[in-house]
Amino acid sequence: MLNRIVVVVAAVVALVLAGHRLVPAMGGFTPVLESLLPWLGLAVPLLLAAAALARSRLAAVAALVPGLVWAVMFGPAVLRSPPGGRSDLSVGTVNVGVANGSSGTAVGSIGEGLDLLAAQELTSGGPAAKRLNALFRDHYTVSTVGLWSRYPIRRSKPLDVGMGWVRALRAVVDTPKGDVTVYVMHLASARPGQTASRDESLAAARRLIDADTSKRILLLGDLNTATTDRGMRGLTPPLLDAQQEAGRGFGFTWPSSFPITRPDHILYKGMTATEAGVAPATGSDHRAATASFRL
Repeated sequence: MLNRIVVVVAAVVALVLAGHRLVPAMGGFTPVLESLLPWLGLAVPLLLAAAALARSRLAAVAALVPGLVWAVMFGPAVLRSPPGGRSDLSVGTVNVGVANGSSGTAVGSIGEGLDLLAAQELTSGGPAAKRLNALFRDHYTVSTVGLWSRYPIRRSKPLDVGMGWVRALRAVVDTPKGDVTVYVMHLASARPGQTASRDESLAAARRLIDADTSKRILLLGDLNTATTDRGMRGLTPPLLDAQQEAGRGFGFTWPSSFPITRPDHILYKGMTATEAGVAPATGSDHRAATASFRL
């Protein structure tokens, strides 16, 4: 009996991994599962242990199937090394946490080594904004999001990403190697059974990117979903994910105490990612995402 259970569960896990985008959304449950997809690999050692208890070779072989699927899907992320080389622009994004009394310390430690830093859940005139104003040459803030830059911000405007209120911005940064168009976004939250608002804001973000003819684009922010979520289709591509292209591992950023997913993103086009990673953010429930680019 146990061997049959192992075979069935192994088949289900393998199918969900390989064909997750074919599984119905089920009221928003599946998209949230997709944000946690790499963790399904933990089922493999459990299935192998159950197969050993059942003393079944068939069950052991079946348990290896989802392991093979997982390795094909996520092995490159585990084994990847940053390409390195010359970098012309270093960037980061962090959700500082609306109730974070240590946000000034958090953004200060992150921002010191960066050319651009995007922040979300800002408090107007709060410690994070004051600290960043002292660190960077230029800045532009809208509502609870902002962008700080060591280079001049030439043009900027607020954006509504389908939420009915402004929680995003677009700015053109004049770097020594030419203009870079930067979007900073904090999209709607998503929970099992409650992804409609997040999906609408993702669709609005896609429309903005599709309509933008800039040579170089950066999208920084808390998108409240992972790259494995079906909702990211249409956004990646045309944009690339810096963590997937130049980072080690999965780059999980939330929750900060034990990250299990990556809602914080650095997406781009028209540049080459040379390195990507994650940095601690004091007091926030998110870690920061960072990346470097060659222009």
